[in-house]
Amino acid sequence: MKNIVLIGFMGTGKTSTGRLLAGRLNRPFIDIDKKIEQETGLSISDIFQLYGEDHFRQLEREVISRVARYTNTVIATGGGVVLKQENMIRLKNTGIIVSLTASLETILERTSRRGVRPLLDCEDRAERVAKLFHDRANLYMKADYTLDTTCMPPHQVTEKIIALLREGGHLRGRS
Repeated sequence: MKNIVLIGFMGTGKTSTGRLLAGRLNRPFIDIDKKIEQETGLSISDIFQLYGEDHFRQLEREVISRVARYTNTVIATGGGVVLKQENMIRLKNTGIIVSLTASLETILERTSRRGVRPLLDCEDRAERVAKLFHDRANLYMKADYTLDTTCMPPHQVTEKIIALLREGGHLRGRS
């Protein structure tokens, strides 16, 4: 059974939806950022601060090269996973890619109330979010499915993903 891979900009609900989706489908759940933190013993913020974004992206590639070989797993990626084509090729080879999107206003609101986000630790957060969002938008659109999470809580997003996967013939039976 193929993996279900959630991609999208930070604050679109990949981790919270991924956990719920894995529970509903009785599949293992892996959050790439959490796996990097577990393996390094450092937070993502610390990795960025101590070693820089390039080092983090290398760690991300290494983890994805291993995790992409799994089967029947729900995988939540970091927002920048789409920046390296090799990541997306690996994830696509063994998975169905679902891109979660949201309005810029929603992303700004969600990212302001949750943990530390190294790429947003700057003077003008709104401008930074808009630029990153714009720069990555076309990459997120290459997914098998795209779902706007702006007005939906994670449990509703989960139900919509299950419906999309069923309609596409990727899920059978009850879930």
